[in-house]
Amino acid sequence: MTQLQNNEIFDILVGKVSAAINRTFLRAFVNEGIDISTEQWSVLACLWQKDKVTQQTLCSLTAKDKPSMTRLIDKLEKRNLVTRVSTNNDRRINLIHLTETGAALQDKATELVQQIATKTLNGITDEEMNISRNVLRKIMTNLK
Repeated sequence: MTQLQNNEIFDILVGKVSAAINRTFLRAFVNEGIDISTEQWSVLACLWQKDKVTQQTLCSLTAKDKPSMTRLIDKLEKRNLVTRVSTNNDRRINLIHLTETGAALQDKATELVQQIATKTLNGITDEEMNISRNVLRKIMTNLK
C-alpha cells in the first residue's frame, strides 16, 4: 500500500471515530434532556473545573479559535448557562462565568460522559491507551 493510501485510510478512520463519538454524545444528551452540543459541553467542562476564566483561556483549553469560541459562548449565554462578567481592571476583558443553570448540569452531564467513555474504551488495555495517546500527541505536535 502506498503512503498516500495509508494517509487516506487514517483520515477516514479518524473522521469516522470523531463523528461517531459526537453522535453518541449528542444522542445521550438529548435522551437525558441536556440541550447542549459536544462543543458546548467542552466549554462547560472547562468552567466546571475552573469558573470565571477569560475567553482566551477557554480557547487555549479547548483548542478553538476566538471567533468559534465567541459563537459558543453566545449560544451558551442564550441558554442561560454562562454569563460574561467584566473585570474591574480592564472592562474590555470579560470573564466567562457559569450560571446556576450551567453549574447544575455538571453532575448529570459528567456522569453521562463518563458512562460513554467507559463503554467506548471497553476492551482497550492501559498499554493500548498509552500508545494511542502518545501517537495522537505526536500528530498534534506535527500539525502545529
